[in-house]
Amino acid sequence: MKHRSHSEQHSGKRPRVPAAAASTSTSPQDSMEDKTPSKPRELTQNPLKKIWMPCKNGLPEKHISQRKVCMTNCPTLIVTVGLPARGKTYISKKLTRYLNWIGVPTREFNVGQYRRDFVKIYKSFEFFRPDNEEGLKIRRQCASAALNDVRQYLTEEGGQVAVFDATNTTRERRETIIQFAEQNGFKVFFVESVCEDPDVIQENIVQVKLSSPDYTNCNTEEAVEDFLKRIKCYENSYETLDEVLDRNLSYIKIMDVGQRYMVNRVLDHIQSRIVYYLMNIHITPRSIYLCRHGESELNVNGRIGGDSGLTPRGKAFGKKLSQFLETQGISDLKVWTSQMKRTIQTAEALNVPYEQWKVLNEIDAGVCEEMMYEEIQDHYPSEFALRDQDKYRYRYPKGESYEDLVQRLEPVIMELERQENVLVICHQAVMRCLLAYFLDKTAEELPYLKCPLHTVLKLTPVAYGCKVESISLNVESVNTHRERPENVNIHRSTQDALLTVPPHL
Repeated sequence: MKHRSHSEQHSGKRPRVPAAAASTSTSPQDSMEDKTPSKPRELTQNPLKKIWMPCKNGLPEKHISQRKVCMTNCPTLIVTVGLPARGKTYISKKLTRYLNWIGVPTREFNVGQYRRDFVKIYKSFEFFRPDNEEGLKIRRQCASAALNDVRQYLTEEGGQVAVFDATNTTRERRETIIQFAEQNGFKVFFVESVCEDPDVIQENIVQVKLSSPDYTNCNTEEAVEDFLKRIKCYENSYETLDEVLDRNLSYIKIMDVGQRYMVNRVLDHIQSRIVYYLMNIHITPRSIYLCRHGESELNVNGRIGGDSGLTPRGKAFGKKLSQFLETQGISDLKVWTSQMKRTIQTAEALNVPYEQWKVLNEIDAGVCEEMMYEEIQDHYPSEFALRDQDKYRYRYPKGESYEDLVQRLEPVIMELERQENVLVICHQAVMRCLLAYFLDKTAEELPYLKCPLHTVLKLTPVAYGCKVESISLNVESVNTHRERPENVNIHRSTQDALLTVPPHL
């Protein structure tokens, strides 16, 4: 079966950094002190993160190992702009999920939710009339409360990006937000969604707004009518971002759900990533299928990593997978695999074209490749314990961590957002990372997501999340899922360390 190899710039491996490069970790003060020739500073390695750090007086600089990696040079406030039912909350939630997944602490602040918490019971569109002074006062209070929470999150709670989700349709309101940001040292990036397609607006109202608590006791027709009147309340005062008047602002304007874009003054790395992400997402109905390869020979023996072929049961899964896809009736389904034998053999059974992605290769276990957990505990007991203490950030000696894997898989996520129906045949750690993105799982939850062999997960994006169906194809296989043991102490007994290791040959 012919296949196409997907061209990649990222191999997923981190190059070794020469000792001389460690000088980049020193502070400006250190640079001033080192004007005269001196003995090169020694390096000490943090055993958990596997990061080489310069030492002073033989001791590592603790502040270097403890501080969080910051991907923004100062906190960023993302501000949505647009009339109701234009997909602002959809964009806000997706953007928040994406940024958290790539390791940028982000939180969404939805002013509509603040209003619902304050008012409790929504009566009608009258609340949003521009001449309703009481309603206007409450909405301003809610916006102010949300901004106060933004300030606390970005200055006291370690947040790097806040998404301020509201209409923000007037230049006056946006100027207030800009002043707030300047007073607190935040960068501002506006995201405006403009849509004139009545079908898209109607679909958004029916799919999203009617499920809002505002319309719990309304029938569909009454709710739609009220919401359309609510939109009218904003239309007369709506001032769109303007090429001339707002030329000094940083923003992206998304027109008709991605038919056209206008981008202005992208100032830094995080803003460029936001723009790239928003230009790749779409709302076309589709399904994404995730599964692991068929059972491999090393799976049966309880060995991790490696590049072994399929067992007879693994090959049987390939045939069942082919039959399952036929029942789904998707004529334009794309199939992606890693470059490892077990995923390729699984794809071959489908008798359809497929693409190989190097970045979909399994997590690199370094010196532990093809070892059983029992052997890792025997040879590297401290490493085994450290991994159980922080499985997401732990990096195998000469290998990778889940955190590394997420960065490696970002191009896959971008392409999945661009595509329609795709089947990804991958590996346990890789599938966990992809699943965590779609299900908005934390770094702590990600490494323990259950992704059993011979099971297909069908992901269907819906309004603000993702619907998941788990389909077992009824082919027996070994269990490769290891729960986190309760005792993760570095001095634990071998029995405690191996307590949750699944049975194998």
